[in-house]
Parts: sequence; C-alpha cells; structure tokens
Amino acid sequence: MDTKELHDRGLKLRKELFGDEAVEKRMNAFGEFGEPLQNIINAYAYGDVWSRSAVTLETKSLAMIAMMAAANRPAELRVHLKGALQNGCTPEEIREILLLVALYCGIPAANEAHRAAVDVMEEVKKA
Repeated sequence: MDTKELHDRGLKLRKELFGDEAVEKRMNAFGEFGEPLQNIINAYAYGDVWSRSAVTLETKSLAMIAMMAAANRPAELRVHLKGALQNGCTPEEIREILLLVALYCGIPAANEAHRAAVDVMEEVKKA
C-alpha cells in the first residue's frame, strides 16, 4: 500500500474515531507548517497501526488513555478520552484504566487524568 492510500485510510478512521470537526481542527491547528506532521499521523498512526486488526479499537483507546495519563499529556489524553467514548469504551472501563495508572504511575497522574475524564464525559453528555 502506498503512502497516499495509508493517509486516506488513516484520515477516514481518524474521523470515525474523533469526528470530522475535531480532526479538521487538529489538522489545521499549525497551518501549512503542520501539514507534514498531520500526514505522518494520518498515514502511519491511523492508516497503519490503528488500522491493524489484532487488537480492537476499544483496547487501543484504553491503552492510549493509560499512556497519555502516565506521560502527563493532558491535551492528547482529552482527545483519546473522547475517542474512547465514541468507539464504545464505557466510563467504567476508563475508570478502571485510570485506577491502574494510579497504582503504577502515581496518584498525581491519576488525579489529573480523572479530572480530564470527568470534564470530557460532561462535554459528551451535553453534546
């Protein structure tokens, strides 16, 4: 598969996971300067790795939540929390992942992640 096909497949999946508006906003956030990065994200992150079938999208979302919480990446955490809810993860599953973060990465990381999760869940309810 060539890069263009990976890009197109990745963009399609990315929009399914996060919604057209959210993806367009992120893709345009850095203007022309950010286009190469967005191409890499679409082609390789979503067109290749996220498109593989050995692990479900739900499992990938929960893994991303854990990694973004552990790495203290609140903006990316919020994106993946919304995506997880969009693709079928339950608040209970998210909470259980964040409890693992508390045990293995520390209470401060889990506190911040819980705060983000509660905010995102409220936003999703209102939308």
